[in-house]
This record gives sequence, C-alpha cells and structure tokens, in this order.
Amino acid sequence: MKNIKCECGHVNPEGTVLCEACGKPIEGNQHIDGNDKKKLLNMRYDGSARRSQTYNKSIVDKIWNFFSSVKIGVWLIVLALIASAMGTIYPQEMYIPADAVSRDPSIFYEDRYGITGQIYYQLGFHNLYGSWWYMLLIALIGISLVICSIDRFVPLYKALKIQKARRHASFLSRQRLYSETEQVTSEEKNKIVSGLKKQRYKVTDENGHILAEKGRFSRWGPYVNHIGLIIVLIAALLRFTPFMYLDDYVWVREGEQTVIPGTKGEYYIKNKDFILETYDENDERFQKAIKKEGMVPKNFQTNVIVYKESGETIPGEDPELEKVAEDDIRMNHPLKFDGYTLYQAGYQLNEFTSMTFKVHETDDSEETSLGNFKIDLTSPKPEYKLDSGFRVVVDQYYPDYYLDDGEPKSKTDYPRNPAYVFSVHPPDGSEPEMSFVGIGKNVDATGENDYKLGIQDFKMRDVSGITVRRDYTLPLFVVGAFIFMFGVIQGMYWQHRRIWIHPKGEGILMAAHTNKNWFGVKKDIEKIIEDTDIKMVDDQQELDDK
Repeated sequence: MKNIKCECGHVNPEGTVLCEACGKPIEGNQHIDGNDKKKLLNMRYDGSARRSQTYNKSIVDKIWNFFSSVKIGVWLIVLALIASAMGTIYPQEMYIPADAVSRDPSIFYEDRYGITGQIYYQLGFHNLYGSWWYMLLIALIGISLVICSIDRFVPLYKALKIQKARRHASFLSRQRLYSETEQVTSEEKNKIVSGLKKQRYKVTDENGHILAEKGRFSRWGPYVNHIGLIIVLIAALLRFTPFMYLDDYVWVREGEQTVIPGTKGEYYIKNKDFILETYDENDERFQKAIKKEGMVPKNFQTNVIVYKESGETIPGEDPELEKVAEDDIRMNHPLKFDGYTLYQAGYQLNEFTSMTFKVHETDDSEETSLGNFKIDLTSPKPEYKLDSGFRVVVDQYYPDYYLDDGEPKSKTDYPRNPAYVFSVHPPDGSEPEMSFVGIGKNVDATGENDYKLGIQDFKMRDVSGITVRRDYTLPLFVVGAFIFMFGVIQGMYWQHRRIWIHPKGEGILMAAHTNKNWFGVKKDIEKIIEDTDIKMVDDQQELDDK
C-alpha cells in the first residue's frame, strides 16, 4: 500500500481523502468545480481510508469488499424477507394439524392444498426455517453486518480520535457552514469560547485554533444497531439447535404415562384427568355460538404429574421415576420445570380405548352369543381365539374411518371412529366369512354369512394435546433488541456537532459540520455570536442550489 504524505508532514494511508492531521483534501477533491463554485467536502468517515476501498488483490480482499457493500447487505435482507414470506403461505411441517389425514408432509401438502401444495413441498418450503440454505442466508447477513461495521467503524474511530483543532484553510472554506470575519476583538473571541462551553461543547484550543465538539457518541449509534442485530441473528440461528430451543407436541391420554419429547427420555408426563367445562346452553350471550358449534368451551385443563428418571435403567426394564412437579395445565396457566414449559394446546374428546365384540348366528333373532373378544385399541392383535372355538382375524383396521370415493380410509392414526374388516373362522373348519364392522355399520360382504359380529361394549377416554417448549434464546433476543433500540435512540436524538474557529490576521474563519440537524447547529452559532460583530455562517449548499 502506498502512503500519501501531506504538505503538513503527516503520512496518510492510501485511499485517504482528507489529511488526518490538517484536513487538507488529498485526492479527488478539486477546489473548484466546472461552474467555478466551491465543491463541498465529503465528510463521510471524515475522509479516512476504508479497507474495502484500499485493498483489492487477494481473495480475502475480494471477499471483504463484497460483504462490505451496503447494496449486498440490502439484497441479502430482501432475499431473506422474500423467503420468509414464502414460508408463511402454508403451515410449516411442525405445524401440520394433528387431525390431518396424514402427518407425512409428502402426503399432507398435496392432499390439503393440491398441486400448489405439492410444489411447495418439493421446493422445500415446508421446512424452510430449518433448511441449510435459509440458515446460510441468515449467516451471510450476519457476516455482512460485521464486515460493514468494521470497515466503517475503524477508520471513523481513528479519524475522530486524532482530529486536531488546527485545520487547513481549504478544509474550513469547503464546509457547508462557513463564514469569514475580518475584524474580531479578543473579547469577542473569549465570549465565543465561553458561549460554546455554556452549550456543553468540549472546547480544544491549539494556539488560537479552536475546535468545539459535542455529541460525538451519537456517531456510534448505527454500529450499536448492528451489534444488536447481530445478537438477534445469533439467537435466531441458535433456535435451530436442540439444546437452545425446543418446540414439540405430545398427545397424552387419560391415565396414560408417556415420555416428554425432546428430553431424551429423561422426563415423563402422566395425564391424571382431563376436564372440560362449557358455557351454559341457556346463557343468552352464547346462544348463537352454541347453535353453530354445538358447545363453547369455557375451560379445558389437564391435571398432570411430571416424573424424572432417577438412575440408570436396564433396557427392557421399567425406569425408576421420581416426581418433579404436579399441577393442572390450562390456557394461560402453563407448568414450568427444569427449564421446560408445558402448555395446554388442544384436546380430543371421546377417543376409543377398547371395544368388545360378540359372534352370533345371523338367523338368531335373540343374538345369542357364541363367544366374545375384546380389542385393546392401544395395541390391537391381528387374531383373536374364542372359547367356543371360533377364530376372528383382523384383516383391515381403520382407526378414524371415512369413505373416499367409495374406498374406506383413515383420516388419522387415532381411534376416533374405528372400523374393521374381520374374517370369522368357524370351529368346524368351514370357509371363513368376511364382515365389515364399525360404529353404526355392520356389513355382510356376501350377504350369505351364517355368522355375524356385533359391538357388545366399548370404553372411551379424552386426550390432551400438550405443547412442550424450552427456549434459552429468548434472553439473547431481549438483549439484542434492547441494544438495537439503544442504538436507535443514540443515533436519532443526538447529533455530532463540530465548530472550528481559525484565526486569520485580525479576523477569524468559522466553519461547522454536523451529521444531521443543520438547523440546530446554526441556532448554536447564533447564540454564541449574539451581541458581537462576528459574521453569521452561510449555508453554502443553499447558496449553490440558488
């Protein structure tokens, strides 16, 4: 890299626009433009050299320069926003409804949304926020923020840290606010300095050359914003690690004990009882809703016990459990334990647990039982042998039966409307007979069966839908959001104001610069020169526009 030596003797890095010591324009800033007007200085980063505008040889330089571009950062954000919007068109895989025909995404999206759902699934949008390319896009945005910040923060920090009160005359004359007064008394100079201090300017005097500055910390507002955003992005990436974030769902039946998903088998939940309370059907406030829906829930809760495995367990042996918590879970009243939170998220009423069938002769009007058998719907057997010698084989089982164009299918894997195709094998070894049996359905396959199956008894229970959540990323989101808002306030409500006073003969040159709110700095100057003969600064940009 070639260094550039200014006439003041200071050596500046290549790419510097304004001398770091005296402010004299070095390159690309001619004093007069084509219309014979003063060209105002570009004060971005105080003319310091940025790495992205200095090096462009190695592959590292090219990568750095690519990510230091604000346009690249904006385009990455736009792509992330478009992708995020695409992910909301249809529910993500984790939010496929529990009552869907199939929770297999390859079946669900096409079945529920048709050809567009199939395309949505094939393009991978069904699991968008956990996909590798979406994670990569978020990571690239973070890299862009880091490189953009470093590329601009470091040179600006160095320029502001070493700035001197004594500046080249051309530096002052080409500021936006500038004036030249030919005659100024020492009393007036002292009054200016005193006025600046009263307005809380930090005044530096270098042999009569004065720099008054305040609000420098506001210049770091955008970089504080970037820090907050980077923390938020890190938190978003950590949500895809199982340790930092868990959001799962489990159905727990009354009286059932099951492993809590995402806990690696360490915790168990037992559903002691499910309670559903509805509004009174005679309550006039809910008449319309009750007439439309049949009932309006007032409260639904699950009384649970949470257990933790205590000690090592031999495979195949029931684990030793100790109670961790016991409470009722209802809406807006979750159960919290050991970093996990359980929410009441749904319920399913009247799910079958068992059904008892009997066999009788078709011609027997009294339906005298020739034998019965009980199907445990939690673990149905493929075949049942009766004491009377009959053998019943379960050929087809539809847990949640419905007809699709005349073909029997099951909406879900849960026994909500069970139906069966049975083969009845008589004890005499004659040909088996086929029957279709369901709730309110008993169909003889041939119409010539000698034996008939009928439902003798059944048992039902309610099922609770529990959301299991653990979120260690939330504090990071809060910290990131707080830092971001602090940076917004820091950069929005304060301004970096600088006023230079340069002695020239018996008069002075006065110039001022601010990163925003030029009206405010003008008002400051008006106050300090009040009751003096010092000339008010002119806004050279407004003069050029005229």
